[in-house]
Amino acid sequence: MFPAPSDEVLSVRNLSIGFRTPGGILPAVQDVSFSVRRGETLALVGESGSGKSITSLGILRLTPPAPFCQVRGEVILRTPDGRAHDLLALPEPEMRSLRGDAMAMVFQEPMTSLNPVHTIGEQIAEAVRFHRGLGKRAALGRAAELLELVGIPDPHRRLSNYPHQLSGGMRQRAMIAMALSCEPSLLIADEPTTALDVTIQAQILELLQELQQKTRMAVIFITHNLGVVAEIADRVMVMYAGRVVEQAPVVPLFKAPRMPYTQGLLRSVPRLDWAGRRGEKLAAIPGNVPDALAPPSGCAFAPRCEHHRPGLCDAAVPPLEASGADHDVRCVRWSELLPEAAA
Repeated sequence: MFPAPSDEVLSVRNLSIGFRTPGGILPAVQDVSFSVRRGETLALVGESGSGKSITSLGILRLTPPAPFCQVRGEVILRTPDGRAHDLLALPEPEMRSLRGDAMAMVFQEPMTSLNPVHTIGEQIAEAVRFHRGLGKRAALGRAAELLELVGIPDPHRRLSNYPHQLSGGMRQRAMIAMALSCEPSLLIADEPTTALDVTIQAQILELLQELQQKTRMAVIFITHNLGVVAEIADRVMVMYAGRVVEQAPVVPLFKAPRMPYTQGLLRSVPRLDWAGRRGEKLAAIPGNVPDALAPPSGCAFAPRCEHHRPGLCDAAVPPLEASGADHDVRCVRWSELLPEAAA
């Protein structure tokens, strides 16, 4: 086990996740390493299929069991009592005692994550009863407090509502209430604002920030919305084809991205200063994410990269190397492209 700062909540080292398919083992996540500290928000960004959600499911051990899924590496969760838990080595009963208590997750689509045949109150109270040993009445009282905390009006009446009786924004708030019911040290939010209108999205983000300030929990925020990242994140980890291709504090990464893929993501975001201009075209990254069962040789982004140099970029998978203080990048040409990236 590796040493860690006293405020480090989660440490992930060389996490790899592969799925068994008729065509062989599909490597969904490869050698991913990162850490999250108390009160810190780490944003995971990248295109669909880059490995963001699978990384979070692997941390919580919610992937299919072996031999259908292979999970390797080291994932250490440090709880407030000072204990370090190796999540990939824990027996399932111990893992179950940590899920929903020391660590929790807000899933991407609340309509499919909430149980349609149980009331909102029952679903929130279940976690409190299991982890805190409260009786039914006390657990429902706690559920009402949580619904009020996340801004749902008339919380006592909403306890008896079923998921289909709530709006999308209220269902997402109920999911957040459930995740926060036991005051976790680590919260994983998988695109919690997807499909919500911008007003509700802003309210959800503000709510998460307020709760984080109160509890000092560590947050892993998975999203494809770079505007949201700029607003809430302390650090950013960019993933592509199952690997980390760049990670840095949010300001340096937005100001001077090193990896051509990160540069492409940032160029694809609409800009307010383009409003009213004619002839401005939104940049797009050509091509598609490569087939994980038949990846290109060398850099996985090479076939789509405008800076691709045959023989150099195709030789081997580039290492993730330091390009500055707390700024890592996976690109053999990053130093050559630095002036262009910073422009």
